[in-house]
Amino acid sequence: MYKNPLPPKITFCLFYLIFLISCQESKEENQLNELPNIILLMGDDHGWDETGYNGHPYLHTPVLDEMAAQGLRMDRFYSASPTCSPTRGSIITGRHPNRYGTFSPGFSIRPEEISIAQIMKKAGYTTAHFGKWHLGPVKADSPTNPKAMGFDEYLSHDNFFEMNPHLSRNGNKEERYEGESSEILITEAIQFIKTSREKGTPFFVVIWYGSPHEPYSGLPEDLALYDDLPKEFGDKMVKLTSNETGYPVERLQRDVLKERFAEITAMDRSIGTLRDYLRNEKIRDNTLLWYFGDNGTPKEGNATVPFKGEKGDVYEGGIRVPSVLEWPVRIPQPMFSAVNAVSTDLLPTVCAIVGQSLPDRPLDGINLLPLFDGKMVEREEPIRFWNGRPRRQAAGSKPLDYISSELQKGTSPLVKLMEGINTRDFKNFHHPDIQEEDFGGPRAILDNRYKLVIHGEANSGALRELYDVREDPAEKHNLIEIKVEIANELETRLRTWQESVLRSLMGEDYPKK
Repeated sequence: MYKNPLPPKITFCLFYLIFLISCQESKEENQLNELPNIILLMGDDHGWDETGYNGHPYLHTPVLDEMAAQGLRMDRFYSASPTCSPTRGSIITGRHPNRYGTFSPGFSIRPEEISIAQIMKKAGYTTAHFGKWHLGPVKADSPTNPKAMGFDEYLSHDNFFEMNPHLSRNGNKEERYEGESSEILITEAIQFIKTSREKGTPFFVVIWYGSPHEPYSGLPEDLALYDDLPKEFGDKMVKLTSNETGYPVERLQRDVLKERFAEITAMDRSIGTLRDYLRNEKIRDNTLLWYFGDNGTPKEGNATVPFKGEKGDVYEGGIRVPSVLEWPVRIPQPMFSAVNAVSTDLLPTVCAIVGQSLPDRPLDGINLLPLFDGKMVEREEPIRFWNGRPRRQAAGSKPLDYISSELQKGTSPLVKLMEGINTRDFKNFHHPDIQEEDFGGPRAILDNRYKLVIHGEANSGALRELYDVREDPAEKHNLIEIKVEIANELETRLRTWQESVLRSLMGEDYPKK
């Protein structure tokens, strides 16, 4: 007969411990099998260097720093474009923005695009957008407003915004919301999450901040954090928009940076408010919370960028951005990734998470789920960049509007005036054919080590640069004369991809009417 050598109390404790472990494992397994909540956060003009965890000497970003320390820190994350509207389109579609004519700020998306929000609705999610839209007007009759692109609810702005923003709720006339804009967006998002939970549905929330885009403003307590910036820091004059007049003004960069840093700190704090809510409601473990910037640091804010270039450039300074991700049930331990990733990867990744098929059209992003599991050590496909190449215009010709100009008129007020007007209109054009000049403009292709950058037209006169961005992240040493075969191979792959993009731009991906 077997005789237990342990005292009854110890035996009981062991069985109880095993029971607790089993219950915890069962709970985690059940959570993994459940559809996660998903929240995508994006700063406006927030560069790679502008976080504490990336070594900024003065900025206070304690929440992003904690996310980087506890979740997945993605050191080589890129925006699909060095400017804002195109990157936003890449998130919505998983496609490069030139495929549907969102070449640069002020160009809308196209109604025929399949959006990430439409896919999430199909998967059973309630969906909402808060903040900067910038893919067309947010008014009710716009064919590219957030609701038309699949969001159940939205409180959004056509363009960027500052303190006390004017925002449209579901296409209604904009109203002024008093307060710090990042806090306003998070308050609204939390209320939406509460409503979604009452319905018993998972939620998909997109929050696109207006910060830290110029013109800058901040709360007194946030500004006070940067009263003692060194006199030698930002000791030059820069141009930006005046909050008083709406027109350009020159100011000392140090004073501008004080306000810019205050905006980043306020945005960071608002993310903390959201994380605290998720924790208190016991839904943080199975909520994917992902933050990144939409492009590199702009000229007036460039004081600590360690890379070549800035916003508007296809160099690292224009497209490499901060990115941190938390999903405790799937990523329970801190992770650091040096794998190249890009904003177009979001849609394929989210599709994989929720078990939905990819849209039946060319995509430029990939599924990053293997990276979350530590199974991806490098990217199989290069990332391609192509900065703004609108429809060429022959002498005397005018491109045909893709959407009527009336539907493209913006209505959201903002501080920055353009030709005396405080709203912004949008445009998008038909593209009837492909000509050699269509392949021009700043463009780049990045594999796991080398990056080819091309400026100018599509001919032998174009400027070509090749960098080993692993060894030379600041892109100081042009290897174009040394690594000729690598450069030529990358250029061939880039050209082939451009041909695919131009066919998409002509509308070949859409169902025939």
